[in-house]
This record gives sequence, C-alpha cells and structure tokens, in this order.
Amino acid sequence: MAYHDILYDKRDGVATITINRPKVLNAFRAETVEDMLKAMRDADNDPDIGVIVLAGAGDRAFCSGGDNSARSSGSESEEGYGGRGLVGLPIEELHSAIRDSRRPVIAKVQGYAIGGGNVLATVCDLTIASEKAVFGQVGPRVGSVDPGWGTAYLSRLVGEKRAREIWFLCRRYTAAEAFQMGLVNKVVPADKLDAEVEAWCQEILALSPTAIAIAKRSFNADSENIRGIGALGFEALALYYNSDEAREGTTAFLEKRRANFRPKRKERR
Repeated sequence: MAYHDILYDKRDGVATITINRPKVLNAFRAETVEDMLKAMRDADNDPDIGVIVLAGAGDRAFCSGGDNSARSSGSESEEGYGGRGLVGLPIEELHSAIRDSRRPVIAKVQGYAIGGGNVLATVCDLTIASEKAVFGQVGPRVGSVDPGWGTAYLSRLVGEKRAREIWFLCRRYTAAEAFQMGLVNKVVPADKLDAEVEAWCQEILALSPTAIAIAKRSFNADSENIRGIGALGFEALALYYNSDEAREGTTAFLEKRRANFRPKRKERR
C-alpha cells in the first residue's frame, strides 16, 4: 500500500505505524488518519503480527493532535479538516480501530503528546514514554474538544478530578506526572525508549495471542458504552466547529495570539 503521512513497518511480529509529519510536530490531517486506518487494518489482518506500535517521527513529538492549518482550510459553511467524517477526518474510526484490534497497541511517546495526540496515547492499550515526553490537552484553548475516549475514558485512567483538570486548565504534564496519574505504564531515559518498547513487544509475543485477544475484549467490554457517548459527542462537535467560538480558537492559534472567546457585548440602551 502507498502511504503519504506515515511510515509503516512490519518486522518479527511487530507492526510499527509512525506519523511522519515532524515539521508540524506530527499533527494529523485527514490524509494522516486515513493512512493510519489502512495500516491498522492491515496489521490486524496479518496473522504474523502480534503487537502494534504507534509512534511519531523525530525526537520532538509523538503527536500534537489535529493540524489546525488543515482545519482552517474548510469553508465557513462546512468547518473541519476537509476529509470525510463528521469533523472532516475519521478520527473516531481510528480510535475504534485501536480498541477493536485483537493485538495490543503500544503508544511509544518520545516527546509531545498533546491534544489529539494525548487522546491517542489514552486509547492505546499501553503507553511507554521517554523522560522527555510531555502530555496534556489544548482543545478548549483552540476551539476543540474530544467528546468520547479523550474525556470519558480518560477519567477511568486518571480519575474524574484529574481528567477534568486536564481539560479545564489545559496544563502540560511531565512523563513522571503522567505515570503517577496512571496515563503511562513506564518511563525510561530517551535513549532507552526503543529498547524498552521492543522488550515489551517481545514479552507479549511470547504469550498466547488468543488469550490476549480475549483479555482485551473483556477489558473493552467494561467501557464500551463510551463509544456511544463519543458518537453523540462528535455529532455535537461537528456543529460546534461551525460556531464563531470555534473559528476564533483556530484563527487565534494560527495568528499566534490568545483567543478571545468572550467578546464584550454591546450595552443595551
């Protein structure tokens, strides 16, 4: 298969999907998500693959979320990322593909995991991070939000109070802080990250793939209702992207200024 925005490698039972847009901190656009979906489906259908690794190219970022320059290219009557799906890219399909894969999916986070990148790390079965990794949300700062796995499921991992803090304040968290709150499984020095991920892959590959698939299905069943929450939420998100408030968030980000989400109303006479 031909891929534009990712690197895809299958070797010794491990499929590695790498977002290859380092110039924009591996932010994803519609083409990126489509490429990742194709690779996820290929890996899941390959009987020789036992583990899938999601990564980002370069040493600065795992993924910084949706590419706002791509999002701003839509017309005012149809805001979004220009592709298919409710918001112009099928990100909810990618989240489902990660969840539905019978193979464990590991997020290898070497740098920024911000916005939609933080959601990807959340949705993956396991997350291994470099000491240089940085986690956090940016959605409400740029006129966006993830109304499914990135919110409801995040609260299951880190607790309600912490999840609300992550979204309501848009702060950034070190790898050590992410580990303490339960968002990360393991933190290692940057130069040990590849070796650590490989070690985890080899441990998984030595185990029964069917037993692991059953275990993953069982884990997923307990939180499957969040898929319905996400479907409802993305319907609302599509409407929100057509609002002046959301457009202001995107415009402010691209103009490198603080967004004015609460313009002063004219005084009534």
